[in-house]
Amino acid sequence: MAKDISRILSESRTTLLKDALGAVAVFVTLFAGLSLPGTF
Repeated sequence: MAKDISRILSESRTTLLKDALGAVAVFVTLFAGLSLPGTF
């Protein structure tokens, strides 16, 4: 099972990186959207 997981991670490294960047962008947008109304 560990071999399968390491193989999957090595084969789909770019996809995982893109997914992680997308998740970070969503959380940054969410945080900015929730904190922006408090500044006005």
